[in-house]
Amino acid sequence: HATVPIPQAIVGDDVLSFRGLGVQPPPPSWGVMLQYAQSDLLQAPRLAVYPGLAIVLAALAFNVLGDGLRDILDPRTTR
Repeated sequence: HATVPIPQAIVGDDVLSFRGLGVQPPPPSWGVMLQYAQSDLLQAPRLAVYPGLAIVLAALAFNVLGDGLRDILDPRTTR
């Protein structure tokens, strides 16, 4: 249960940063990177693809980590 809020915090921070309400530049944030890439999307799509993939992979990694820890540590499951 402890790993559920982590992906929510990652995505929430990036959404707020994308909308201009989160981390303000110069500190790097995936949401800020996506916001800046929005104007150059047709000329350089990689500027949006890489931060977007980083967000998805980070959130997915914490979900998989949480599922793995639950499977290992939950005494109610039988193997």
